[in-house]
Amino acid sequence: MSGEGVADRLRRLARIAELGWRTLAVRALAHPPFAWWSASLPVSGRLLFAPQDLRAGDPARAAEIYAGCFAFAGKAVETGGASPFEIVPPSREWAQALMSFSWLRHLRASDTAIARANARALVGDFITLGGARQPAAADPEVAARRMINWLSQAPLILKDADSGFHRRFLRCLSQQARYLKSIQRLARDGRARLSCAVALSFAGLCMADQPRLLRSAQKRLTEELERQVLADGGPAGRNPGMLIELLLDLLPLRQCFEARQVAPPAVLVNAIDRMMPMLRFFRHVDGSFAHFNGMGPTPADGLAIVLAYDDARGRPVSNAPYSGYQRLEAGGTVLVADTGRPPPPVMSHEAHAGCLSFELSSGRNRVVVNCGAPTPAHEHWRPVARQTAAHSTATLAEISSCRFVAGGLAMKLCGTPVLDGPSDIHVDRGTRGGADVLRASHDGYARRLGIVHQRSWRLSGDGGCLDGEDLFRAAQGEEIPGDTRDGYAIRFHLHPSVKAVRAPDGQTIYLTLPDGDDWVFEAPDCPATIEESVYLAAHGGPRKAEQIVVTGKARQRPRVAWTFVRVQGAERG
Repeated sequence: MSGEGVADRLRRLARIAELGWRTLAVRALAHPPFAWWSASLPVSGRLLFAPQDLRAGDPARAAEIYAGCFAFAGKAVETGGASPFEIVPPSREWAQALMSFSWLRHLRASDTAIARANARALVGDFITLGGARQPAAADPEVAARRMINWLSQAPLILKDADSGFHRRFLRCLSQQARYLKSIQRLARDGRARLSCAVALSFAGLCMADQPRLLRSAQKRLTEELERQVLADGGPAGRNPGMLIELLLDLLPLRQCFEARQVAPPAVLVNAIDRMMPMLRFFRHVDGSFAHFNGMGPTPADGLAIVLAYDDARGRPVSNAPYSGYQRLEAGGTVLVADTGRPPPPVMSHEAHAGCLSFELSSGRNRVVVNCGAPTPAHEHWRPVARQTAAHSTATLAEISSCRFVAGGLAMKLCGTPVLDGPSDIHVDRGTRGGADVLRASHDGYARRLGIVHQRSWRLSGDGGCLDGEDLFRAAQGEEIPGDTRDGYAIRFHLHPSVKAVRAPDGQTIYLTLPDGDDWVFEAPDCPATIEESVYLAAHGGPRKAEQIVVTGKARQRPRVAWTFVRVQGAERG
């Protein structure tokens, strides 16, 4: 093994060790001898108010819950009259969904006496059976979501409750706040740690007699928002979907500060102001978010709610350099590209190996997409979704531009973060002949294959033509080493609504869109094939799709030019 190889291996092992000890520490503190008693907090005697829950509920789901059917993460369980907290969960994801109590909003949407009694009975079961000490419930992010949901749905839970239940509920809330305060610094970095800070801030504002908790929660919230909301408003974990989820929490939190007549932290207000424009940055014209770094199906209701708070409805920014994304837009055509490094390993559990991938939409039609992240019901697809081949970019030697923790003890200890990926990325923007031009390169294959991938896009002023080019060059010297694996596959995954037909010349592919706004793909002197693909980010589960694939050898053909052109139906003949 080369010296460089040893150094790479040692660096990856150090990252696994850093992530693993945090997991072990959280599990130790969640164990009954340690849990719930690590931080000193008084038991609150009353709730001052309940924060608004912006997430929509479904009364039909309330009827299912009342009938004893609990359907989460693709698994439906009939309890047969037993408490759901007494049964063996069918999956970890199901257990976490149950223990988070996010389903209370469906009972709230029903708005009946039966729904309120059912909510109170289920919360009472959780308290009586010691549900908070179960492994799934003790997960920091799950515990944080449960605290937010109990506070938000307190009017539903406590209406018509007797004084004994009221005391038990508040005592359990105080115990969980104590636990979260103890565990928050050991929670997985990124969304989990920020959720803890948000939950404790809600608790400090909504529960009476908690001034110390509010002060410490504000400090922690400020620290996490400064780290995790980047200067351009994008999330440090690079998952566009986190913008929606986080704003659904931060907007009510800002309202809670105002309700208590406490000035919200400036960092909170500034973070919201920066995040709002990024919602429009990632949107295609049909309202869907581009699929990068863990983004699955777009929660249309949640997105519509947070966009209603957006006062500046102008054209979105085109350059998000801190988040690592670029946007081109003209004549109803939108292109969004990933031109960033992977997030830090501790925040990369959802990150994908999609550097220099892009999505293209024409009007309300999405044309080129990435496969996207699957729903929790299809979690087995997630490892596939994270690979470079699931993105509209180039793959070299049939490997990904990032390396992940893939299995064994390391995965049990620290999940599946990115351990290695592109680090040297160059991005240039400009205009040429009235068209926007974007060029970027990454070194994700440099250490293993000695090759740098460079890609350029040029979108015409009327949005009717996208010219692209992929270039493969030596990472060092002028020539790609002769002993390296240099086979490449340039993929353009198509949305399931797009139908592709290959022309007899083998280089032209006609793309038929639902509304007749058709396009043509061409790669001069490069045979292009149509192959099967799968669109993972559909609400109903994976859907069959197609992809355009151009293959070659980097030493023989280092430069591949390609074009997407909008055409009218009559022009196809």
